[in-house]
Amino acid sequence: MRTFFPSDSCKESQLNGFNPQSWLQVERGKLSKLSSHNSSSSSIESFIKVPEPRILPNYKPVDYVEVLAQIHEELELCPLQERSSLYLLQFQVFKGLGEAKLMRRSLRKAWQKASTVHEKLVFGAWLKYEKQGEELIADLLINCDKCLQEFGPIDIASHLQTDINVAGSHETVSMSGDQVLRNVVFRIHEEKIECDRQKFAALSAPFSAMLNGSFMESLCEDIDLSENNISPSGLRIISDFSVTGSLNGVTPNLLLEILIFANKFCCERLKDACDRKLASLVASREDAVELMGYAIEENSPVLAVSCLQVFLRELPDCLNDERVVEIFSHANRQHRSIMVGLASFSLYCLLSEVAMNLDPRSDKTVCFLERLLESAETDRQRLLAFHQLGCVRLLRKEYDEAEHLFEAAVNAGHIYSIAGLARLGYIKGHKLWAYEKLNSVISSVTPLGWMYQERSLYCEGDKRWEDLEKATALDPTLSYPYMYRASSLMTKQNVEAALAEINRILGFKLALECLELRFCFFLALEDYQAALCDVQAILTLSPDYRMFEGRVAASQLHMLVREHIDNWTIADCWLQLYDRWSSVDDIGSLSVIYQMLESDAPKGVLYFRQSLLLLRLNCPEAAMRSLQLARQHAASDHERLVYEGWILYDTSHCEEGLRKAEESIQMKRSFEAFFLKAYALADSSQDSSCSSTVVSLLEDALKCPSDRLRKGTEQSRKCLC
Repeated sequence: MRTFFPSDSCKESQLNGFNPQSWLQVERGKLSKLSSHNSSSSSIESFIKVPEPRILPNYKPVDYVEVLAQIHEELELCPLQERSSLYLLQFQVFKGLGEAKLMRRSLRKAWQKASTVHEKLVFGAWLKYEKQGEELIADLLINCDKCLQEFGPIDIASHLQTDINVAGSHETVSMSGDQVLRNVVFRIHEEKIECDRQKFAALSAPFSAMLNGSFMESLCEDIDLSENNISPSGLRIISDFSVTGSLNGVTPNLLLEILIFANKFCCERLKDACDRKLASLVASREDAVELMGYAIEENSPVLAVSCLQVFLRELPDCLNDERVVEIFSHANRQHRSIMVGLASFSLYCLLSEVAMNLDPRSDKTVCFLERLLESAETDRQRLLAFHQLGCVRLLRKEYDEAEHLFEAAVNAGHIYSIAGLARLGYIKGHKLWAYEKLNSVISSVTPLGWMYQERSLYCEGDKRWEDLEKATALDPTLSYPYMYRASSLMTKQNVEAALAEINRILGFKLALECLELRFCFFLALEDYQAALCDVQAILTLSPDYRMFEGRVAASQLHMLVREHIDNWTIADCWLQLYDRWSSVDDIGSLSVIYQMLESDAPKGVLYFRQSLLLLRLNCPEAAMRSLQLARQHAASDHERLVYEGWILYDTSHCEEGLRKAEESIQMKRSFEAFFLKAYALADSSQDSSCSSTVVSLLEDALKCPSDRLRKGTEQSRKCLC
């Protein structure tokens, strides 16, 4: 969802010293026109070089329908404790399809069906991570029980019950007459602590045997415990616990000392009490880092899971803390069992995804994926771990390791990993072998678009073009074929055909790399108005986007291009927006709105219109960002309520969104408020009779004053229903 895996060839290719300023100085007379250069074709070719498609670290089965149907069938038949793992697999399938909404739905199902506190914790943290930014609207969700459960901390101690015998009695050896001593004195160096012999013996089987069995200590009134790493203060607390069964007012350091002592002498009730008491004291990352080592060393599950909860609630920031990374990276199978029970694979799936989003080449990404592989229990889990680790090894240019991993993934049944093997063969100079590898796949299974796309990399001329045409026919959503064809046409000076080709995909898929390529085309053509439109659309989607292999900030290019364009007045902008909105020119509308937001125009309504466009273009994360900005810049309370309602609606809280719409209508009847109420009611009600009410609400909306931008609004919001 957020992961960016640049191809090695993209990083290694050079743009022959490309300087964006030089391309933007032609109208100032500092450079001659591009068309006057004899080397214009080669200059354009280097300027618009298209990187190879990247090997995605996703589970991509050959037959998605078959796999999803199989998962559905297994969900109906499997034991309850296996459901979360199956929903996680379903999530991975949807990730391979790029279906963000379905991915989130699967994660929510995994969280809802969690059978252990460990699974609840992991999937709750994952949902929280996927919803980064929604913390800013926490006040809107405060009355939503689902969100409070999902984002709020879990009472770990109440979920982890122990099977300890509360009475704590242990079988004792009967002794006669004067041999039975009521009390025993434990000596620690110069200090003596008197304890109830039978109460202390009841703490554990070892103490019962020592004090009541055939050991000589059973006849002693004074026993030396000086060499057992317990202080007099600690032993007094243990003595009190043997009588009262509680630990009150004990400092953390003493609790740790008693925990170690209890674990050493198998005092399970005492150990459990220390475990829970220490767990209640974990309030920060510093606490968790300090106590996790003790929890693992002393096998204290409540403390370990409490520390884990702190780490997961601070994702992704906590993975910038080397101490936290070391805890996760060095955990062996036993440590993982203490820390996360049977949810080890789910935990490292989450950690690996976060690490790949931060830096797919990092050592911590490799470590987490290695732990993921160790945690895998099924073939499908193993093939995913093999493939993901292979992708990361490929990025790190660790080619031999990557090859072994891709081979293991293929042997486990992941055909897509053959693309990784072919890429490695090509890197090692075996281009024909790579071509034949893809040939064998295409002839042995029902071919998919990515197979022809990958094979096209290992052939030239007409064969390459033919493979890319087949790739597009089988999977029109693949960006690379359009980009390659468009750039090839551009280098041949066939400008009209090149623009038509890249516009084919931008007509239904707003891909940043495709917008960047078209921006390059317009720069080469010195069409700065069109170039400005594309770079402003890019900045709307991703304000921090960097172009030309990450070397130039899009915002910098935006400033340079703006110098070649006459500024529009606010009136000009509104006219342009009406025209482009009416003609359903979504990219153009985004560009105009971006420009208007830099002026003194009312920002609330503009950000709202921007969110509608982004939803229609299937960019939900950018749309949510725009909605939040609309809320911040709302010009009135009734307007703010509408934006809050849409935020709640778009985060699956239809009933809460409906209430916001009603509050807004009570203040002022508006098109947006009625429109929100209609959609929220349609989604929140299962009663078929509500359809007439929805129609009536939409009619009421049309009776309200209009800003003449309604055309397209209904179509935009239909994308959500």
